[in-house]
Amino acid sequence: MAEIREYDIEEIEANKKNNKNRRKKSLIIFGCIIAGIVGLALIGSFVKGKIVGEGGEIPAKGPYIATLYVKGTIADVQTDSFGIPIGYQHDWTLKMIDDISADSNNRGLILFVDSPGGGVYESDELYLKLKDYRENTGRPIYAVMGSMATSGGYYISAPADKIIANRNTWTGSLGVTIGTLYDISRFLEKYGINTVTITAGDNKAMGSMVDPLTEEQRAIFQSLVDDAYAQFINIISEERGIGLEEVRTLADGRIYTAKQALELQLIDDIGNIEYAVGNMKNTYKLQDCEVIDVVYKDNSLLGSLLGEVKIPDMRSSDVTALLSIIEGDSKFPISYECEILK
Repeated sequence: MAEIREYDIEEIEANKKNNKNRRKKSLIIFGCIIAGIVGLALIGSFVKGKIVGEGGEIPAKGPYIATLYVKGTIADVQTDSFGIPIGYQHDWTLKMIDDISADSNNRGLILFVDSPGGGVYESDELYLKLKDYRENTGRPIYAVMGSMATSGGYYISAPADKIIANRNTWTGSLGVTIGTLYDISRFLEKYGINTVTITAGDNKAMGSMVDPLTEEQRAIFQSLVDDAYAQFINIISEERGIGLEEVRTLADGRIYTAKQALELQLIDDIGNIEYAVGNMKNTYKLQDCEVIDVVYKDNSLLGSLLGEVKIPDMRSSDVTALLSIIEGDSKFPISYECEILK
């Protein structure tokens, strides 16, 4: 066995101490850098963009056609783990339609839809706003469908003067869902877990995952879905000029290809957004109009720095993962949304 001399031990201890000090200094420097970046980001978060930002200022020098994008789930507020807005922004979109409507330079609106649908309330609110634009301005409005425009995505396309779908678009899924209701009472019983829900009103806690759904409660939920469904098919019938009974047959929740939708008169033409722009210009004599994309983008420095950061999912337990899925699905706002595409 090798002998360790006294000065070797002292040298080892000194190296350990130096390494520890270097690591401490590195952490301090790294912390200062991060703090500086975050500080700058917070300051920058008050700086908003123009047409591609929250400000929504349209830089038109003359007559223009606005192209407004609805991408993702049609929901009220959507943010990432850092609270940075992502995807479709409902309030901003409604405001932009108002601004475009009030702008005398505007000559038309093209709505680009790439969405599986969304909430009944938000979809209808956007539908009514688009309908107001059409009726109050007398200007043309086209809907152009991207890869998908199902359920609520079709709902918001309905008030368009012309609906154009990409040849690879999936549309349809005309129906309403309240989501999946879970009953885990037997699961809890298996593990000896008892629950007590205190309510005033027999149906106050209906839909709770710890209590089986009664027939009365099932009927109540079904009535909510049926009312929203009736509203949906009436809008399709009115906007597309298709008989109500025929719409009821079409609106069984199935997905249609663009070719099928065209044959069923759910859309008017097959093409892309460039085709739609050219068609609107030629049909309404708008050749002198420029085309301005109206796109939401968070232009803050915080959004730029953290927008692409992903938080890893640290869950490993199968039971934990299952309960997480159940928890997400049990939040069941009634929606016009295609389950398989959401």
